[in-house]
Amino acid sequence: MTTEPQQRDPQAEATLEKWLAREREVRLLMAAPGKIAAAEVAAGSGLQFLERIGRGELPLPPIMQTLDFVPVEAGEGTMAFQGTPKTDYYNPIGSVHGGYVATLLDSALGCAVHTTLERGYGYTTLELKVNYVRPLTDRTGPVRAEARVASVTRRIGIAEGRVVDAAGRLYALGSTTCLIFPLPQPGDGA
Repeated sequence: MTTEPQQRDPQAEATLEKWLAREREVRLLMAAPGKIAAAEVAAGSGLQFLERIGRGELPLPPIMQTLDFVPVEAGEGTMAFQGTPKTDYYNPIGSVHGGYVATLLDSALGCAVHTTLERGYGYTTLELKVNYVRPLTDRTGPVRAEARVASVTRRIGIAEGRVVDAAGRLYALGSTTCLIFPLPQPGDGA
């Protein structure tokens, strides 16, 4: 049996180079991981808060170090994280554990909602739905969890997202429902 050489996709290769360059740029700016004080979360809008993490002005959330992923894009109602699956994340059946994909999606979906929040408001995930389309392996290369807000009201935020590789191959779809609430302010006695 002969195996045909894989066709090179110039567009996918260009996207991959762009992704890797962005990841290097972000990693140069990132602060050490650590707990972020509630007052820092409440100090500005959700988008401002996430931009401060991206500029290295606030500690990197420890989960991002644990699973080695980084924020690569943040905008009003959108968020993207990038990571590269490794054998460290394998499950017993020989592929990357679904929890890795779920964590990437939960992060992107929740942060997409967070980008829409005014100063003094936070959120928490009420529901996370993930549809796995194909397995990730240590040969997949970098993937992105890209999320976009579908609806935000005073109390509820809904976002949808996907995990894709640089060639645009879909690995998972996800959605979230988040509860939005006022954060304790300094002097509230909380």
